[in-house]
Amino acid sequence: MEKDKIVRDISKLIGKDKVSGDEALLSIYSKDPLGNVGKALAVVFPEESKDVSRVVSYAYKNDIKIYAQGSSTSLAGSSLPKEPGIVISFERMKKVLEVSLVNSYVLVEPGIRIDDLNLELGSKGYMFPVDPASSSVATVGGAINSGAGGMRGAKYGTMRDWVLGLEIVLPDENGTIAFAGCKTLKCRQGYDLVRLIVGSEGTLALVTKAYLKITPLPETVIVALAFFPRLENLMEAVVDIKSQRVQPYILEFLEKRTAEVAAKSIGRSINIDGHMLLAGIDVNREAVDRYVEWIEKLLKEHGGKGIQTARSWQEAEERGLFDIRRSLFVAQSKMAREIYKNVNNAKIMLLIEDIAVPPSRLIEAVKGLKELEKKHGFVTMLGGHVGDGNLHPSIGFNMLDPEETKRAERWFEDLVDLAISLDGTVSSEHGIGITKKEALRRELEARGSLKLLEIMKDIKKVFDPKNILNPGKVV
Repeated sequence: MEKDKIVRDISKLIGKDKVSGDEALLSIYSKDPLGNVGKALAVVFPEESKDVSRVVSYAYKNDIKIYAQGSSTSLAGSSLPKEPGIVISFERMKKVLEVSLVNSYVLVEPGIRIDDLNLELGSKGYMFPVDPASSSVATVGGAINSGAGGMRGAKYGTMRDWVLGLEIVLPDENGTIAFAGCKTLKCRQGYDLVRLIVGSEGTLALVTKAYLKITPLPETVIVALAFFPRLENLMEAVVDIKSQRVQPYILEFLEKRTAEVAAKSIGRSINIDGHMLLAGIDVNREAVDRYVEWIEKLLKEHGGKGIQTARSWQEAEERGLFDIRRSLFVAQSKMAREIYKNVNNAKIMLLIEDIAVPPSRLIEAVKGLKELEKKHGFVTMLGGHVGDGNLHPSIGFNMLDPEETKRAERWFEDLVDLAISLDGTVSSEHGIGITKKEALRRELEARGSLKLLEIMKDIKKVFDPKNILNPGKVV
């Protein structure tokens, strides 16, 4: 169907101020952070669930593809309009509809940004703990679709642990609005459809409201930053921290070279004397001195240098202890650009990966990554959430160089094999999207579980018989 007719039809259904066919705008919503480009025929800006329902019903009847978008920060191509279709941007549906401290939930629309949600909850002494690196722009709906995690994952897990119930729009003739899950912390409704939708990347249904669990803000969090000349010593410190009846609030890692670039990129004149470990532990205020003394002693015993500690999250923020870790993406991008600064007509693609292994096998994983660096000749940038074994290795390569592109593909294939061989997974929080479909198949095959992929495809058919929701993604 031609673009102009789609825009006219949807204008009649929900109002002309809620849909656009402007080519400049369409080009913005047809791209993702990886540089992939798709084709949006129209962009719709719903303001309520009924708007979404009407558009979905229209798309179903006319066999038009639909792509849900929040802030489009996915690093797996999850929200890219791969085939021509309608992009539904939830940026206008960003209200906090209800906060219930007694019931431990917040009801929100999908377009609200995670940091904005936490600003409101923070005024009441509560928080929503899932904190992807892009939380300043990442939306709740996007985090639900991708199954996002973040730095606090060491203690609080990922989105699948914090969604109680979802209002969804189903891809059928009526654009049926349904509610899956409960408003209660305990809920048994047969099969767990909420957890099925969380992480489904907009391929099964469109989320229009979400009941999210909330938790009190910690009384205080002590923070420690240290550098280790040897990676083994850093990992031994991680094991020691986790073995002493302590559940870290955050536990983050940056490889030395990456930390150096990150510090330089934000203008920090700090001596990066080894691999960086950033640890946070939530404690009662009365226990602050005891825990600060304990972690300083532990880090020193394992060879930690340049140790800095803060007695509260606020103090750590003021002193910039988080700045280097938060600059991982900036460092990865800058390092890639630096490598190719003298290459004419280079088009740099950054592969930011997202494997996880059991924390006990982190040293093997990092050593394996170093071997891949030597094997394929790419400078590897590395950081991640060592508290839960989630690593983000990345490489940059010149897309205009066919030989180099092939080497990058082989690096990725070997990375997948490495994660699987260490009892890990190929995707922890970025999703499958279009970039990891084959990797998912290989992971399931290695586990003798390819049958599960067929079941996933059957589930997709049940929810979306015409395959109009985010086609070509996940399965």
